[in-house]
Amino acid sequence: MPSRIVVALLIICTAIAGCGSGNGEPKSTGMTGTVTVDGSSTVFPITEAVAEEFQKVQTGVRVTVGISGTGGGFKKFTSGETDISDASRPIKPEEVARAAEHGIEYVELPVAFDGLSVIVNPDNTFVNSLTVAELKRIWEPGSTVKLWSDVRPEWPKREIRLYGPGTDSGTFDYFTEAINGKSQSCRADFTASEDDNVLVQGIAGDPDALGFFGFAYYIENQDKLKLVPIDDGNGPIAPSEETINNGTYAPLSRPIFIYVGTKAAQRPEVGAFVDFYLEHAPVLVGEVGYISLPQAAYALAKDRFARRVTGSVFEGRSTTRIKLEDLLSAESAGT
Repeated sequence: MPSRIVVALLIICTAIAGCGSGNGEPKSTGMTGTVTVDGSSTVFPITEAVAEEFQKVQTGVRVTVGISGTGGGFKKFTSGETDISDASRPIKPEEVARAAEHGIEYVELPVAFDGLSVIVNPDNTFVNSLTVAELKRIWEPGSTVKLWSDVRPEWPKREIRLYGPGTDSGTFDYFTEAINGKSQSCRADFTASEDDNVLVQGIAGDPDALGFFGFAYYIENQDKLKLVPIDDGNGPIAPSEETINNGTYAPLSRPIFIYVGTKAAQRPEVGAFVDFYLEHAPVLVGEVGYISLPQAAYALAKDRFARRVTGSVFEGRSTTRIKLEDLLSAESAGT
């Protein structure tokens, strides 16, 4: 039986029995209210899966999950429009300042690891890997790369058509920082969308497409996409649970987050949803194609939320090339 179904059955049985697990998991107690979430399309599949399972327990609570991109989500969150912000990068200093202006305090919680995936169309038979240097030549501002043959002379003299997340996306921020050396530094002539499903459809329908997005969207659509291994100097490596976990898929492995407003968390339905999220993330993260954190990291996240430890342990710190042990150390320092 699939693990997600097992989780759902256990949750329902617990609710019927009228008893909790003692670890902060919500009980079916007639709770009502709404929980509003917006932000990263990369984190969306995780939060959506959690919301679906949570609402099976708390049928009186409505959880809405939007996709405005990480930047768009933070605009709403830092002005008090949403309770929780999905984010595929840490909050930026200017967003921290905006939150302070509006009296918004928050708890930063890592929920999974992602391997940002570089993708071509399955009909592309010649691209079997790309180096970081080649990615930079393709995507950097002022790039003169127009044809595949501009990347490698032996490749066809056909136009490359580029697809990527919009500029409000944390995935765009991360990719441009990791590959081009500066966040938001990128050529402008590519098809952009905050909805990764639009990128999937574009690449799947274009033999000369090249794009990037979160690992889960590749896993969900791998029958119509081709994954490109990336060579960071140690040979081509493709994203997988193992390579993302051990940091060898570099520099495109990264932690992804939710940010919870402390005022919102005072509402029972929001607090219960976040407790549920952290309790069931280890299973649900894997179900939607991402990489679960170590149990120790989830335990630290639960403690941060229980004690309402505010602020970001990543503020002013790049998450490019970060490894799991670094994430654990950063979490420990913030608790």
